[in-house]
This record gives sequence, C-alpha cells and structure tokens, in this order.
Amino acid sequence: MLSALVGKKIGMTQVYDEQGVLHPVTVVQAGPCTILQVKTVETDGYNAVQIGYEDVKAHRATKPMIGHAAKVGAKAKKFIREIRVEEPPDGVQAGASVDVDAFEGVPYVDVIGTSKGKGFAGVMKRHNFGGQPASHGTERKHRSPGSIGGHATNLGTGPKPKKGKRMSGHMGHERVTTRNHKLIGIDKEHHLLLIQGAVPGPSGRYVMVRTSKTARIKA
Repeated sequence: MLSALVGKKIGMTQVYDEQGVLHPVTVVQAGPCTILQVKTVETDGYNAVQIGYEDVKAHRATKPMIGHAAKVGAKAKKFIREIRVEEPPDGVQAGASVDVDAFEGVPYVDVIGTSKGKGFAGVMKRHNFGGQPASHGTERKHRSPGSIGGHATNLGTGPKPKKGKRMSGHMGHERVTTRNHKLIGIDKEHHLLLIQGAVPGPSGRYVMVRTSKTARIKA
C-alpha cells in the first residue's frame, strides 16, 4: 500500500475524541487518486509511483497530459505528484485507484503544501524585526531595517550585501512541510482525513499527505 496521497484542503473544524477532548482539525479530501505510472530502476533509473487527483477538462489540458493519462485508461489530472519508494509496493499497478484506506492504522502524518502568499512584505512582517525606536529622533523610519552595509562582503567593505541577508521582499507562496500531525479520524465514505492542527495553504488548495517519517510513537 502507498504511504502518501494527494488531495485538497477543505477547511478547519473541531471534533471530540472518545475521551471527550476537543481537537482542532484540518479536513483534507485525500483521493481517490489514480496511479498514472509505476517507475522502476530498470525503466526509469529510480523507483517511484506517480499519482494524480481530480479530473481536468480536456480543453484545459495539454495533449501530452491527455495522452499520458490515456495510457492507463484515465482522464488528465489537475494535481500530479510522484512518491519515491525504495521498492515498488506489492499489488500497485498503473490505472488502479487508491484512497484513504492507505492511512488505516497510521498514527501520524506529514502534510506538504504551498503556503499562503502575502505579497511584498517588509522586514518586520517577513522576519519579525523589531524596527527602529519609536522616539529619540526617528523620523518616518520606524519600520525600516536599518543599516545593511555592515553585512557586506569582504568584512563589511565589499560592494554588495552577503547572500542570505534578511531584507524585505516576497513573502509566502512557497513549499512548506509540516510534520507529525496526529491523524484524528478517517471518513472512508467521503474520502476525508481529519488531521490535527493547521496545514499549509488556504482552503481549496492541493496538498500531499504522507505517513510521518520522524514521529516518535510513545508506548
């Protein structure tokens, strides 16, 4: 069975567990996903399973996308991801469908998505800088980053700041992985996963959910 699925973030809600404890959860519709291709070391140089989620209309897809999906008798998909595996899972064949049953008995998951875009942001919002003093001669520069010359190359005397200097710029809209979310519940009828806590991206965006790689399960 595959250790990951792709799907869509529906939104957040809260649920009670059997002990009456309230948990904030994110609802993710994971699958059903179609296996578009099974890659092996012999044919592609590495082992992976390519899965797709949600059909796309033919006039919104390219001919290569349509032809690639047609090889396994499927329609072109909106969201496609590859899952690297050490060895191809037993019983996984191109054209088959996988759903939330893949997470049966899985206690923790990782979620990979694209964070919300914030546009162009200053250093106080983007990097949590403290800004300039509120008084003592500061004039219309309260949210300024201050001097950047001391972070230049060649011991502060070079012509440009060093690479990686924290400055204002584009914030958000980048790949984010949040780890070790507790999997609260599974709704097999509606293909839903109830994942504890918040996950990257706005409601309606695509995400990938995989079995957690770093969670330490206490006995």
